Amino acid sequence: MSENMVLLKNIVPAPQNNIDTKFIILDKGKATIEGKNKMCLALVADETAAVHFQFWGDECDAFDSSDIICLTNGIFSYQQRNLVLRAGKRGKLLKVGEFTMAYVETPNMSEIHWIPDPNNSKRYIQEHIISPVSRSFPPLPSDM
Repeated sequence: MSENMVLLKNIVPAPQNNIDTKFIILDKGKATIEGKNKMCLALVADETAAVHFQFWGDECDAFDSSDIICLTNGIFSYQQRNLVLRAGKRGKLLKVGEFTMAYVETPNMSEIHWIPDPNNSKRYIQEHIISPVSRSFPPLPSDM
């Protein structure tokens, strides 16, 4: 990873596109249409954490489970009350490989309740864990 790449365990909700990271897609939900936009949710991970990733439009068909993706200028923010990582309008996604990447499924950064930092209103801090595993992509009983 380049020096600017951030590990998923270190991402924090923020209103700007400033996240450069690399992850593998573990599972991808069905595409849905919201207004005129196609979108789909995925569970992605690196060697430190997992997070829910929101694909928009053509991104839904461009990437599949087991793809390794580099995200530049991504954003980690609330989308309809769900905390998701996404490319947004300024971010870019690039497939850089498939299958061969170490990962963990916990903690899931989307399953953490974040609150404004009392010492810095422009930052968020973790308050508590909502769920130790993804509620959108629950592990199979054999995985537990």
